[in-house]
Amino acid sequence: MTTVYPYPTLVGKVDVTVRRAVVDGVPLHLPLVSQRERVVAFHQVERDDWVEGLLELEVSVPGDELADGPWAGVTCVAVLTEGATNTRVVSRLRRARGEKHWHGEVRLRRSEHVARAVLDVRVVGSHGGVDGRIIGACDTPWVIDFLARTATRQRETEIVEEDFRDGPREWLRPFKDAAWFIDTTGDMPTILLNTSFEGFTGLLGGARGPLEKATAGLVAAQIAGEVWAAMFHTALGDLEQDENGTPQLPGGWRESVLRAMLPDVLPGRPIADALTEAHGRRKEGAGWAELLPRIQYAASRRAQIPKNLTTALRAVSRAQEGPVR
Repeated sequence: MTTVYPYPTLVGKVDVTVRRAVVDGVPLHLPLVSQRERVVAFHQVERDDWVEGLLELEVSVPGDELADGPWAGVTCVAVLTEGATNTRVVSRLRRARGEKHWHGEVRLRRSEHVARAVLDVRVVGSHGGVDGRIIGACDTPWVIDFLARTATRQRETEIVEEDFRDGPREWLRPFKDAAWFIDTTGDMPTILLNTSFEGFTGLLGGARGPLEKATAGLVAAQIAGEVWAAMFHTALGDLEQDENGTPQLPGGWRESVLRAMLPDVLPGRPIADALTEAHGRRKEGAGWAELLPRIQYAASRRAQIPKNLTTALRAVSRAQEGPVR
């Protein structure tokens, strides 16, 4: 949607580049900062207890248009927002005399974010005696993903916070005692987090201290494991077949899930053969029960449950030992 302002705005393009991402002083690996996708993936940073991230930005603004335009006091700001936590961080960028680009940093704290934040850049100035006019913005904001392991813009799941007890989705009320619910019936699987489950969303979004963070990580991994298992069963159940009765990969997130998990469910076989066998076992029933533990194992592996369980056990052990004197 294009917003129309009752005053002149920039016609030229405002472009944003994340030059570098840093976690607790350590630069993030370049594959996790995708200029093409305009995504920063903060999840796989090889440590679970990071505190502060920093994004170094470079913004190009149509300089000639600014110089000749009717605006005064022009500045450029980066705005980081996440609806799930109502977080909003505004950072002023700077431009040295004679430079064409604006530069600056955006600092973010892990404890203030849950899933995905949006990084937008706006050019602000005065016009007609009114300050704070938005006269330009980037066409495609960056996505800062705290759950993704790869820097891709398209997500395979959606995370929604919902009150199961008194919220607008009445069909969730029978599940009011559940902390979460996984819905794979739509075009994109949805993870619904129950805000009426005491302390649950607070733990996931604002864990403090090593033990709480380890617990939150274990709970998140458990949810992810159930999501992977649910997506696999849905994908396998929605297969179409060709004229010979051979099941076909479905495309979209269903194909991605099947390709990711089938090598663990039926190891050592080509994807097409594994798909045919898994489909046949599910349809006929023979040998299907033998696959269920392997599906659970594959889902657990994708969700990194063993790693998060080890982290939680170590945190508990340290807590029991108490402070070193």
